[in-house]
Amino acid sequence: MAERRVNVGWAEGLHARPASIFVRATTASGVPVTIAKADGNPVNAASMLAVLGLGAQGGEEIILASDAEGAEVALDRLAKLVAEGLDELPETV
Repeated sequence: MAERRVNVGWAEGLHARPASIFVRATTASGVPVTIAKADGNPVNAASMLAVLGLGAQGGEEIILASDAEGAEVALDRLAKLVAEGLDELPETV
């Protein structure tokens, strides 16, 4: 299983707009990904409700994981998005 540990780069955490950006990027990746807090259970990263339910705050560590084909590239892109608090998915890593 591929995994990335990353600190949330959005000051407001994964709330509303940042969560929406992240969920859209996860869905666009075409790879099933889970997201979890360091001490929590993984949830579907393509579910807005599940991502909001994490309550991940700015600076808090989260874990992105997937065992699907293409997971390494997808997780690298999603980790960059989260760590840098970007407004859209980067085209390249």
